Amino acid sequence: MELGLRDKVAVVTGGGSGIGAAICRQLAHEGVRVVIADIDMEAANRVAEEINEGGGRAMPAHVDVGNAQSVERLFADTVAEWGGLNLAVNNAGIHGIRNPTGSYPIEEWQRVTNVNLNGVFYCMKHEINAMLECGGGSIVNVSSILGTVALPLTAAYTAAKHGVVGLTKAAAIEYARFGIRINVIGPGWIDTPLVAEVQQAASYLKRMDSLQPMGRRGKPEEVAGLACFLLSSQASFITGSYHAVDGAYTSH
Repeated sequence: MELGLRDKVAVVTGGGSGIGAAICRQLAHEGVRVVIADIDMEAANRVAEEINEGGGRAMPAHVDVGNAQSVERLFADTVAEWGGLNLAVNNAGIHGIRNPTGSYPIEEWQRVTNVNLNGVFYCMKHEINAMLECGGGSIVNVSSILGTVALPLTAAYTAAKHGVVGLTKAAAIEYARFGIRINVIGPGWIDTPLVAEVQQAASYLKRMDSLQPMGRRGKPEEVAGLACFLLSSQASFITGSYHAVDGAYTSH
């Protein structure tokens, strides 16, 4: 199915690996000019080179989404290089430590919420203004299944991901009449470096796998397919909504 995205300009944060990289590859396949934004420039360069060598158009860019000035530079450079912004995926995120809420370190709370929630707000602020200049656009925020449910020992991560869902809904209402659609997706247990990072014990990983109704973890490409659909005109009447990509995990 052609998504009608050819020659659009997109920024994908956390585009150097996992779900972000899969989204970048799929957007490039659709003819989108992709800015692969990541704090890890080696990873961003690697994905950009792969796309460009395959005939796509990609530009690596450094960003620390938890730093408002870094985010501002990213979007200023994008508009200067490619003349505007049509699409955005706010995917960058971190897990943080696992700890009970009563003893959760304040510094860790601030670190996790700054990246996972403040970072999405910083990006959206510039994305929306750039899209208004282009007559509209589409944004997909990447939350998590923990944007609607919770796991113990994940207070900061769960709170931030719930916040991303609320932020998405508020902004979607505000900009619906201006041709900007904003949706949020909630990946479940997906085979990515971020999930591997939090699964420190093989026994824990095995236990979580056993809870998957489909009997397996998801693939980054399965999340990318939904994200790209939501960005496209095929989803022209979808805005302000949350879409789980979790193999029925949250349907228990």
